[in-house]
Amino acid sequence: MIIAVGADHGGYELKTKIIHWLTENGHTVSDVGCHSNDSVDYPDYAEKVVQEIVSGTAKYGILICGTGIGMSIAANRHYEIRAANCFDENTAALSREHNNANVLCLGARVLSEETALNMVRIWLKTDFAGGRHTTRIEKFSK
Repeated sequence: MIIAVGADHGGYELKTKIIHWLTENGHTVSDVGCHSNDSVDYPDYAEKVVQEIVSGTAKYGILICGTGIGMSIAANRHYEIRAANCFDENTAALSREHNNANVLCLGARVLSEETALNMVRIWLKTDFAGGRHTTRIEKFSK
């Protein structure tokens, strides 16, 4: 399973730590950028992650900016994407269990590194519950 990871300049440092954790834990990562702290536009990197998922290259995506808000807005423009801007371990788990989120959005300026890494770990191990949640998701997504 490939996980596409992207960030703007505000999320660059956290992105590098998340990628390191993912690879150390046996995941295959597609790093779509950015690759420095130089100012960039977050929608460009959201689009790169989205395209990896839509094309089938990646199963999941992780997007990081200052708050996670911009990335979630940009990613959710696409019918195939269910991007969840989570703020703790519980919301990360529920975004998978109830919403079958395929993109996790994180805010590097509002989360500690420890919390963000725990959220990634929990998000990846949580399965979609299906059932009544499937009917709801089918109303707005593929």
